[in-house]
Amino acid sequence: MLAADAVLDSTLFSAGEWAKARYADYSAFMDRFHLSGWRRGAVEIACEGLTIGAGVGIVALALAIPAFRETSDDWLKKQDLAVTFLDRYGREVGRRGIKHDDSIAFEELPDVLVAAALATEDRRFFEHFGVDVIGTARALAVNARADGVVQGGSTITQQLAKNLFLSNQRTIERKVKEAYLALWLESRLTKKEILHLYFDRAYLGGGAFGVQAASQFYFGKSVRDLTLAEAAMLAGLFKAPTKYAPHVNLPAARARAHDVLNNMVDAGYLTEGQIYAALRNPATPVDRAKETSPDWYLDYAYQEVKRLVDENKLGEDRVLTVRTALDLGVQQRADAVIEDELRQNGPGYKAKQAAMAAMEPNGALRALVGGRDYGASQFNRATDALRQPGSSFKPFVYLTALETGKFKPTTIVVDAPVCIGNWCPRNYKNSYAGALPLSQALARSLNTVAVRLATAIGDGSPRAGRAKIVANARAMGLTTPLADTVSLPIGAAEVTVIDMASAYCVFANGGLRAPPFAASEIMNSRGETIYRHDRDGPQPRRLFPEELIATMNSMMLQVVEAGTGGRARLDGIDVAGKTGTTNGYKDAWFVGYTGNYVAAVWYGNDDDSPMEKMTGGSLPAATWREVMAYAHQGVELKPLPGGRMGASATAAATPAPPPAAGAPLRPALLSERSAELLVDMAKAMDAALIEADKRREDAPRLAPEPASAAAAPAAPAPQPGGG
Repeated sequence: MLAADAVLDSTLFSAGEWAKARYADYSAFMDRFHLSGWRRGAVEIACEGLTIGAGVGIVALALAIPAFRETSDDWLKKQDLAVTFLDRYGREVGRRGIKHDDSIAFEELPDVLVAAALATEDRRFFEHFGVDVIGTARALAVNARADGVVQGGSTITQQLAKNLFLSNQRTIERKVKEAYLALWLESRLTKKEILHLYFDRAYLGGGAFGVQAASQFYFGKSVRDLTLAEAAMLAGLFKAPTKYAPHVNLPAARARAHDVLNNMVDAGYLTEGQIYAALRNPATPVDRAKETSPDWYLDYAYQEVKRLVDENKLGEDRVLTVRTALDLGVQQRADAVIEDELRQNGPGYKAKQAAMAAMEPNGALRALVGGRDYGASQFNRATDALRQPGSSFKPFVYLTALETGKFKPTTIVVDAPVCIGNWCPRNYKNSYAGALPLSQALARSLNTVAVRLATAIGDGSPRAGRAKIVANARAMGLTTPLADTVSLPIGAAEVTVIDMASAYCVFANGGLRAPPFAASEIMNSRGETIYRHDRDGPQPRRLFPEELIATMNSMMLQVVEAGTGGRARLDGIDVAGKTGTTNGYKDAWFVGYTGNYVAAVWYGNDDDSPMEKMTGGSLPAATWREVMAYAHQGVELKPLPGGRMGASATAAATPAPPPAAGAPLRPALLSERSAELLVDMAKAMDAALIEADKRREDAPRLAPEPASAAAAPAAPAPQPGGG
């Protein structure tokens, strides 16, 4: 043991001495690099810079990953669909796909158009690497001096990245993605290819995507034939296509073209003498002042067609004509009402955006408004924005409660303080009504009652009750996640406008699930019908007994007749619905329906900022009424299950009451059946004409060969005295 201890001690001592010697050697070596004075300071700064740089690199990589996820292997593959859209009456309303830009070779674009775009949008386009650091710094300085956004810093490559991969939402996240995707594009395309794509994909107002489509729309000619004045006006649309669209505001378009021409001189592309004639004789567009394009609707319909193609329901033909369910009159009325309300009342309520979806109870989408200005933002707030519905979600709670059999409209419920854990909901005015019938609780939109109902549905378990409510809401048409939280019964889960309208169709049609659709009929390039929604689309399926829905509707009618939705009333027409207002007044809703139409209206702000005490019973209900009053003109009123009209056969033929004095008049319309008959007659006539043409083409080939001159019999000699 002593020997072992001696060996261990000796080994440890030797190891220590060896380590000391090695440390001394290392110290002597490192002394060669010893610095002092300013040199040491420089090294310290360099080391800190490398550390910070490594950190910035890691952060940059983390930010780049979400941007690159927006791309795909076939991102540059040209869309192979060419779709012409018709409204419900067969009138062409727009195009999407290949024909929507009608791309031409870059070399065929007029030099003046290219120069005008570069001089106005990105003068350093051929010098930067996708992000113009100098231009961005200059824009920041100009905007700082002007105390507002006067000059943009996005390059053409960044704008193309946004058009190809991103939405128009003004967020920091989008700007970061835009910058990374611009670098990504620059690494894969030449400058000429980027510029060509930019000219092809940019939205230029009037429903036109790309300079060729815009040239045809505004000037009735190919982009190859544009004059200098016309090219300047077209180039001025890249910044704000709706604001400067010549068919909307010709003076503004000409003023913008004037700025573009001066930019061309400043950038050195032209001299003042060369632009003199264009300044004296500005471009005159084709008169399209009365034309509007339902762009948000067409975007939605185009996505629906693409989905049908992906599901192999449309065959191999990619040149399609789609008859949509669009009612252009209702669409234009919805656009106009929302614009008027936002212009007149929006500032007072601090509301900047709105959205609306209107459809028939069978799911036929008649109108879709995705925001205030498609030119400023193509983001569709009716289909893509997730917003809290507030109390407009409560009908799903009440329907589920009625379904249990424990409740009736006359059942007495209690409005009193209630808590689930630490969460204690309150009513809108922080007051409580005590005991009252269930129907009045819905009409007064009492939060505590909805929470108590969720607990009762789950037999004392709030979580089990919420699960049943979510199951019904999903079955009726809500497709968003619907997170299970204690506040779900009073509308905390996020939904979309079109989903809310679709779900309320179940109330309007008596308990059937009818998904929304835009494409009623699709024809191929030969005019053959290859898809009909009533034949090939999803068929309505029953979710609830009609008696249960009639009971629910009798309660929802009270919301409009004696509750929070009073401003949505229509004279002589059963109107049911529900208002919705979220915490902080960030969202205001009205979702209403009759036997003929279902519509959801939302008001709010893109940045989720609060409004000035706007409730669902104010602008949303008023907007719904203005649009629906127009939509119901001249139509045969259909009975609403549980409504005052009942479900009798005579009620189905009840004419709509005359419009109020001074209300916009809807043009006289054919009934839906009459329109279908006319379409069938037109198809029959087309088929008959085609058959007649074929017969004419075949006639010479089927006729007997004429006899030769040699075989022809001699003509009889004239007889004397013949009379």
